Amino acid sequence: MTDTLQRFIFNEGEVRGELVLIEETLQTATEGRDYPEPARQLLAQSLSAAVLLGGVLKMKGRISLQAKGQGPVTLLMADCSDERGARGLIHTEDSIQHGSIGEQLGHGQLVITIEPEQGQRYQGIVPLESETLQECLQDYFTRSEQLDTLILLFANNERAGGLMLQKMPGYETTDDDDLWNRLTQLANTTGQDELLSVAPETLLHRLFHEESISLYPEEPVFFHCHCSRERTANALETLGAQECYDLLAEQGEISVDCQFCNQQYRFGQQDLEALFGPHQRH
Repeated sequence: MTDTLQRFIFNEGEVRGELVLIEETLQTATEGRDYPEPARQLLAQSLSAAVLLGGVLKMKGRISLQAKGQGPVTLLMADCSDERGARGLIHTEDSIQHGSIGEQLGHGQLVITIEPEQGQRYQGIVPLESETLQECLQDYFTRSEQLDTLILLFANNERAGGLMLQKMPGYETTDDDDLWNRLTQLANTTGQDELLSVAPETLLHRLFHEESISLYPEEPVFFHCHCSRERTANALETLGAQECYDLLAEQGEISVDCQFCNQQYRFGQQDLEALFGPHQRH
């Protein structure tokens, strides 16, 4: 089963939906990392959520979820591009256990950032007041976007996935007063085993076979890290020439590792001179 995002719309009302299923993306994001099982599950859910949120992007760019906490989870990040390239990471202490997201992150905040290739960057803040990540994201859409949203997130050791339903602007004109209530009740009958093992089109037919529904073409989801040597060089420039040359003198070379994909970027004397010019000693 390939990693995929299936978008769909209900023809008789202003409600849209998305269904995501990832396996290879999750395996690549966690490869070589000895995450405790609760941490792996939270990261898997975050990757699924990032893809679902990326599915509503109306421009070229990326959407990211990021949380820093004082609990067992000190950092959680996941992002997805409009082309469905996703990546993520999590930093935890060994003491992490299953529990509410507030307990795991120490009652912090979740920051949702939309970064268009052109235009202004946008950030929304989500208080981690609910029990689960999916409930916190539902709160975000209700408060920030004024759009009723249902999000279900599931993960096991091999796969992760999610289902999202969302009212669209104009739902109030829908003749079927019971539509949203009916659709969310049907969606909530989905269990983890079913969502993670059944092909998206088949699952949607099982859930909503009595509704008129249109499917968009499936979109492949894949792991993609947008780190580069150029971006790393830009980060070194922000440190400044003196600090970079001091690091070079101390270490013999500057090595920068990407936390998402483990790619290593190495910079020597010639590389720093290309960035800053010859070193002027003070």
